[in-house]
Amino acid sequence: MNQKQTYTLDEAKKKLEIYCVYQERCHKEVRQKLKQMHMIPEAIDAVIVHLLEHNFLNEERFAKAFVRGKFNIKKWGRRRLTLELKQKDISKYNINIGLKEIEESTYIDTFNTLAEKKASSIKETNVFKKKKKLADYLLYRGWETHLVYDKVNELIK
Repeated sequence: MNQKQTYTLDEAKKKLEIYCVYQERCHKEVRQKLKQMHMIPEAIDAVIVHLLEHNFLNEERFAKAFVRGKFNIKKWGRRRLTLELKQKDISKYNINIGLKEIEESTYIDTFNTLAEKKASSIKETNVFKKKKKLADYLLYRGWETHLVYDKVNELIK
């Protein structure tokens, strides 16, 4: 049977509470989830207000968790983190609070370790091609250009 499942407001609230408890969510993800559930705009707003009031939804907390996770696991730099958070419609204010989760010394240590590990794994004899491969790899992960080019020139001669 291809019948759309419908939800009462209370059922939707319960379902989204579970959705938000499972992992931190941003407003955009919650709104998309409610649209997939075929909720009307008034109901979507009501559920979001409920989630905010009961602290299931908190964009500052989301930004912090997102930054910590992507930095520690995927080794993303600040530019990539900022871009990804902007795509999730997180405010500039919350993005900045999120980025404060990374200590400067840890940030630089992670960058250096990542760059050195990647540089040693590139099997390219042409110096220019090797530099380009390393730079592209680091830039794709969102590390700042000045850091990337200084490090590339330091590691590959």
